Amino acid sequence: MTNTVRYGILGCGMMGREHLTNLQLIEGAEVVAILEPNSRMAERAARIAPDATFVDSISALLENNIDALVIATPNYQHAGQLLELLGHSTLPILVEKPVVTTEDQVSQIAEAAARHKAPLWVAMEYRYMPPVSAFQKSLNEGVIGKLISLSIREHRFPFLSKVNDWNRFNRNTGGTLVEKCCHFFDLMRLLTNDEVTRIYASAGQDNNHLDESYAGESPDILDNAFVVLDFQSGKRAMLDLNMFAEGSRYQEEICAIGSTGKLECFVPGPEQTWPADQPQPTPKLVISPRSPRNPVTTEITVDPLILAAGSHQGATFYEHLGFFRSITEGLPVEVTIDDGLRAVVLGLAAQKSARTSQPVNLTGQGLSFE
Repeated sequence: MTNTVRYGILGCGMMGREHLTNLQLIEGAEVVAILEPNSRMAERAARIAPDATFVDSISALLENNIDALVIATPNYQHAGQLLELLGHSTLPILVEKPVVTTEDQVSQIAEAAARHKAPLWVAMEYRYMPPVSAFQKSLNEGVIGKLISLSIREHRFPFLSKVNDWNRFNRNTGGTLVEKCCHFFDLMRLLTNDEVTRIYASAGQDNNHLDESYAGESPDILDNAFVVLDFQSGKRAMLDLNMFAEGSRYQEEICAIGSTGKLECFVPGPEQTWPADQPQPTPKLVISPRSPRNPVTTEITVDPLILAAGSHQGATFYEHLGFFRSITEGLPVEVTIDDGLRAVVLGLAAQKSARTSQPVNLTGQGLSFE
């Protein structure tokens, strides 16, 4: 198969430009066409990919002799654009999370994706953060025995400003527990190798965006939550989200407890959010056996060139390398449409639980909820 891939990009906001920058690091990857309607975002993208052709429609994008597509538009556009592309092309596609924002879109995307023969990859960057990859490897090696419980804490900065303020409203994002937390629900499924049967969330909008108004409308996005998940095997997981805790030393902390010990990883936030006069914390992995009681800490270094290419500890590079190899070498897709849809369903179920103050049961083999 060819070792050169010509990419078309839909959307060049902050995340879209991160995709552009990381594709430049992969030998054989070339961005040839970009669809970005916002002139300011298009200008910024042109500085990264000056040789790319800018177009004004999906049909025009597909006329540019491209080999693969990346969808990095606002959340509410993903499902419609993906359906259009699946209906008019046979190209490999990498689509940013969340794949969908409403429950009724789940079956539409699943059915269309099942007919598509080329690779379909959902961008779940958190899987590919080097400290998280090291955590998964240690977990799979059985360093803590039988996994019993898993917790993920993200204490971070508030939602950033986006074009036309689209991310201030649940109708555009799917809700905070979809927009932000589908990453974590995906990680929970991956790390437990299990499926969720019930989810309970307690959440609120208690600090952020309270004094903001857009065309007379106030934001309705959650800014903190606790979410508890029960799995088929009896394992349990918990998410602790807070989006007004940017002073935290580490942004993500993941902890697995097993029959013989505890495993943790610590991930700092994006370098650009850290004070300029202080060194950014180093990611680390900690193994704490029950016996002997002697925690072992390992620092996880990231190539500075890859680290500088985005806001996800180098994850976007490794994600794209996998997608590139699935195209050029025929390797399996590592984050499937099914993975992406299940993560969104969990987020939507958590949103419902937070809204109703009731636990929500997963049905339809985990692709719907009561």
